[in-house]
Amino acid sequence: MAGKFELYEDKSGKWRFRLKAGNGEIIASGQSYSSKSGALSGIDSIRRNAADAEVVETED
Repeated sequence: MAGKFELYEDKSGKWRFRLKAGNGEIIASGQSYSSKSGALSGIDSIRRNAADAEVVETED
């Protein structure tokens, strides 16, 4: 089963999304957005850019 993006409005009225794997586990979540369209743009950006994203190890 494929994963899915869940789009929702949080308690403070901001829009957020999370990506769930086929088994229901949350594997990514987004920042808060002031509008639903902003959150949808964030999802779209992940869809367009994640497949080619490189993995870089950093020191925090």
